[in-house]
Amino acid sequence: MAPASPLLRVRALQHHYRLPRTRLLGPRPILPVLHGVDLEIQAGRSLGVVGESGSGKSTLARLVMALETPAGGSVELLGRDLHRLSAAELRAARRDFQMVFQDPYGSLDPRQRVERIVTEPLFPLERPTRAEAAERAAEVLAQVGLRPGDAHKYPHEFSGGQRQRIAIARALITRPCLIVADEPVSALDVSVQAQVLNLLAELQERHGVTYLFISHDLAVVSHLCDEVLVLRAGEVVERGAPQQLFTAPQHPYTRALVDAVPRMVV
Repeated sequence: MAPASPLLRVRALQHHYRLPRTRLLGPRPILPVLHGVDLEIQAGRSLGVVGESGSGKSTLARLVMALETPAGGSVELLGRDLHRLSAAELRAARRDFQMVFQDPYGSLDPRQRVERIVTEPLFPLERPTRAEAAERAAEVLAQVGLRPGDAHKYPHEFSGGQRQRIAIARALITRPCLIVADEPVSALDVSVQAQVLNLLAELQERHGVTYLFISHDLAVVSHLCDEVLVLRAGEVVERGAPQQLFTAPQHPYTRALVDAVPRMVV
């Protein structure tokens, strides 16, 4: 039997940014960020992307989310190249992929109640009635361990971990097959990190969600991901199962990341 096609396939992805001019009439310098990145994720699996700040991880996340246009290469989700879709087609396709951002408070509108925040992605797609939106909000809030009454509160009334649960509920509201999580626990206390990671794993087991998990921390991705891709200066230098990378890293950069993981001294 032929293997199933990957849910997400990224091919030869390239990107750069133009910097401010150094001379009044001179050309704007180009800063290369990604250099031909390839990756695949099968449905229901998790791929972690690790690397230090400036390695291109967040740029990769934005390109997968079609928030920016790549300089070259392709991003295919469910066989569709997202960057070749029309604006209307891309808007409809966003039902299938959502994002969880790093800062749970900064990504939530402080002027809106939780019910409105969580259901916001629905309105461009379905135009639900108020009752339908409230029902869907209650459903996803329960899935992330929050109470029905929380729908009527504001973000400032919650802890950091609870706010990230709200952000995850917002990502789940369209019932996506892919969630891109960009450093979703780095702004949280260590004990809360574990709670959120356990929640993501539970949601994957229950609903078959696929994750592209961006992090600088190998220990974090090893908790959730089936495979890890190591990104350095916009290039993939190593990939493999988390246990393999922890115990027998092949590239010097991966070894440096592993050595940077804190270990308990007894």
